[in-house]
Amino acid sequence: KMAADTSVEILQKVLENEILQTTKVVEEHLDAEMQKLDQMDEDELECLKQRRLEALKKAQQQKQEWLSKGHGEYREIPSERDFFQEVKESKNVVCHFYRDTTFRCQIMDKHLTVLAKKHVETKFLKLNAEKSPFLCERLRIKVIPTLALVKDGKTQDYVVGFTDLGNTDDFTTETLEWRLGCADVINYSGNLMDPPFQSQKKFGTSFTKLDKKTIRGKKYDSDSDDD
Repeated sequence: KMAADTSVEILQKVLENEILQTTKVVEEHLDAEMQKLDQMDEDELECLKQRRLEALKKAQQQKQEWLSKGHGEYREIPSERDFFQEVKESKNVVCHFYRDTTFRCQIMDKHLTVLAKKHVETKFLKLNAEKSPFLCERLRIKVIPTLALVKDGKTQDYVVGFTDLGNTDDFTTETLEWRLGCADVINYSGNLMDPPFQSQKKFGTSFTKLDKKTIRGKKYDSDSDDD
């Protein structure tokens, strides 16, 4: 028993020592930063402030430009012609090809409405697949709903049905956000290698260890309708 007590004490001391070391490193880093600021003369501080203000101003201008191009809201476009115009003027576009009679399109709508507000850097659109036969043919869209993910005017990737979203109607907005992040069509701040599926156990490890490369390179040739 004494031996066990001794090892617990040793372990405790080691841990305490590690915590102290970490705290010391953090404190030293903070001290160094404070010292750097103290040593700056007024001109340098003013310069730093100006750079920060410029960066903020630039970010604000960029946001205004996006909003003027119809970012920030999830919109329906009336025709195929509009699709070409919309993707021409924005770097990142997500377009939902939907059909009124397909219930799953309404699920997709709900999530895209939320993401359009959150990710102003990307344009979110929807287009009725029945009114755009040429586009559906050209982009080989056979399953509804399908999201076409467009970067710099080129369709780079597709989200077909709910297969990549955990194969469930109950997927979360975070799951769709993660999937769009994998395609690099939004600024995603989470970990791409850790998909936020609602119920990972239910789907086994094949979904939790999904490699984003396999998603990007996936070939879709299904001709079934996902109603």
